[in-house]
Amino acid sequence: MPSAAILRHPTLDITPAATPAPADADTLVRFRGVQKTYDGETLVVRGLDLDIRRGEFLSLLGPSGSGKTTCLMMLAGFESPTAGEILLNDQPITRTPPHKRNFGMVFQNYALFPHLSIADNVAYPLTVRKVPKAQIAERVAKALAMVQLTGRDQRFPSQLSGGQQQRVALARALVFEPQLVLMDEPLGALDKQLREHMQIELKALHRQLGVTFVYVTHDQGEALTMSDRVAVFNDGEIQQLDAVDRLYETPSNRFVAGFVGDSTPLAGTLGALAGHPTKPGSPCELRLDGGARLSGINVNGAADGAAVLASVRPERIEVRTEADAVLAPNTLPAEVDDVIYFGDHLRLRCRVAGQAPATVKLPLSGASHPQVGQRIGLHIPTPFLRVYA
Repeated sequence: MPSAAILRHPTLDITPAATPAPADADTLVRFRGVQKTYDGETLVVRGLDLDIRRGEFLSLLGPSGSGKTTCLMMLAGFESPTAGEILLNDQPITRTPPHKRNFGMVFQNYALFPHLSIADNVAYPLTVRKVPKAQIAERVAKALAMVQLTGRDQRFPSQLSGGQQQRVALARALVFEPQLVLMDEPLGALDKQLREHMQIELKALHRQLGVTFVYVTHDQGEALTMSDRVAVFNDGEIQQLDAVDRLYETPSNRFVAGFVGDSTPLAGTLGALAGHPTKPGSPCELRLDGGARLSGINVNGAADGAAVLASVRPERIEVRTEADAVLAPNTLPAEVDDVIYFGDHLRLRCRVAGQAPATVKLPLSGASHPQVGQRIGLHIPTPFLRVYA
């Protein structure tokens, strides 16, 4: 029963959700108008509408406190929505207890039983489901083979590396053949090299099994590497839900542009172009304080004269000569403050008058590279300069 505080909350709708329209055949899970508050005042998740497709790898990405883990916990059944409905195969599961949802779960801390062998750890979900012993042995062997741990079934968790323990946790989540596997930052405790290796293995395993994966992370590189789609969370809401290439190349707002991948920001005012109304997606002009004018894309339909923030990916910026900065269109004068070697590319930090430092990524294959103190031009192709209200 909702508390009195929740009933008084002006933005919180706790009326029963309307019956959702039937989902299409590709939709496995639906969130409809889901809200969550712990204190009756602050919404941790706000009016969430989300469709999860069958067989996809969906990542929930966002900073701490953005609502992504709460969303996963509500799907798992460990948390209950304050309002709204969660549906599985078009059937409400909002009040279904976790053990009856038949979802696999993988946590960051592995949650393995230290006193049980690897085989017994993996067998546990089958044991509680009272699967016959003969089937248990067969299915455990199959699950361990999937995660490349054949022959280690009689060891104990303490005898395995962190990466191997995480594979055991994954085998345990898959052994009872769930239709959905939920993962809460499962690679967060691993070192960088092992984490990157496990990302590749997880993606390959997902492709092999065709099971739906829902994966929570705050690491945008991890989300882009593994996912079919990514839902970017901030302040309890999804800011953008998209395929990874569209999420990176065409962020829908300032937050996504700044949170997903590196970007170079440019602050200024928006200028309308003749023949182009100020509507979302239309060409526009960015006017910088120093007098420079650049053409870009008006992402959110900012009005003429509005203060705006533009963003461009560092690898999309082209380095030109100092003379080009005066003569070439969409080119800013800059001075190189630092040149950093990253192994597979060089990263320049450049000073642009009246702006935050600009970052430029250059491939190592170039014949020559700018030096610290050198004056250059930064050319930004119009399609890659995205201007946000």
